[in-house]
Amino acid sequence: MNLLLIHQNFPGQFRYIAQYFSAQSGHRVVAIGRDTAPGMAGIELYRYRPHRVASSQTHPYLQPFESAVLHGQQVVRVIQKLKAEGFRPDVILGHPAWGETLYVKDVFPDVPLVHFCEFYYRTQGADAGFDPEFPASLDGNCRLNTCNALHLLNLQQCDWGISPTHWQRSVHPEPYLQKIRVVHEGIPTRQLRPDPKASLVLPSGLELKAGQPVLTYVARNLELYRGFHNFMRALPRILKEHRTAQIVIIGGDDVSYGGKPKDAANWRKRMLREVPVDLERVHFLGKVPYETYCKVLQVSAAHVYLTYPFVLSWSMLEAMASGCLVIGSDTAPVREVVLHGENGYLVDFFDTQGIADQVLHALNSPQAQQALRAEARETACRYSVEAGLTGYRELIAEALSASGKQPAPTTSSLTQLACPL
Repeated sequence: MNLLLIHQNFPGQFRYIAQYFSAQSGHRVVAIGRDTAPGMAGIELYRYRPHRVASSQTHPYLQPFESAVLHGQQVVRVIQKLKAEGFRPDVILGHPAWGETLYVKDVFPDVPLVHFCEFYYRTQGADAGFDPEFPASLDGNCRLNTCNALHLLNLQQCDWGISPTHWQRSVHPEPYLQKIRVVHEGIPTRQLRPDPKASLVLPSGLELKAGQPVLTYVARNLELYRGFHNFMRALPRILKEHRTAQIVIIGGDDVSYGGKPKDAANWRKRMLREVPVDLERVHFLGKVPYETYCKVLQVSAAHVYLTYPFVLSWSMLEAMASGCLVIGSDTAPVREVVLHGENGYLVDFFDTQGIADQVLHALNSPQAQQALRAEARETACRYSVEAGLTGYRELIAEALSASGKQPAPTTSSLTQLACPL
């Protein structure tokens, strides 16, 4: 089988499916990504770069669509080159959010196209307008509705879709839901696991060990969408009422979603100005190597994960796989995974006192949380790489069958989906 993967930031969510099929005899994996894509060892990656950016003269609502057209054109040029060299994919799996797959069907109309359906914008019932402190505007809602023109085209063009959670699937328009399967791409649960002997040395030289009252928070960037403002507002009471608690925060100062503060360089500085805290007990590590990140999760006594109703972060599942006690916001899709009092706790996203209450309860009764931490690990195993690969393989096999082809046999088994203890 020839598998073509298209992702602006390849490998992104396609890392494990690329690794799996590239290791199998009888399969060839080819990827297309932007010139800024990380790439991965052993995978043919063809890079592209749009020849210009969207014009400043284009209506602001339409600039993202023009950018998508420019991305789609460049990808088609790469595909035409591959076709001229004799490469014909049997299945195409793509992340369509930036326009890369817009014109794929014009080159290969009879090749099954599977889209990663990560999110569909809504002006109500999802992230937009969720936080009353930062209300949505009419202009913002109009912009979102216009952006959905690209996503409607993507849904119309693809033959199948795949979403990582049931809620993320549900935000897509009802006529297209029958196309979309729910399969999470998976997290490395065999690598992420509890370690009662874990220790972490902070830049200050302070050593933290598993079993100590360590509160953790992780986000790609410290921002509103991941509840950083409400987490910070809960800290003063936690620090006051638990005198030995240490807080470890991982995340950069950029913005992945939403906007920057108007009165500060980033949300970290903005919140430190609003909520001064003891920086000898609150440790901002920024972005860290993966090994350090794993140790942070392993020494955690309580892990706070807050989010707008939006895409689910890998970090929450990775925390659960590491045996963390997750204190998560009672928002979609967190509540799809975390069951209050069974494998973690749910708190009101906006209730900073409630967040502090739950954290203090967890830090003050660590032994009582062991059953929840074990159950969190078991829950995370349902989102393992192996489980994800099984779902992706089944969908690819169905796509091949529908196109009149049979999948080539594979040489490795994915029957053992349970996590090792």
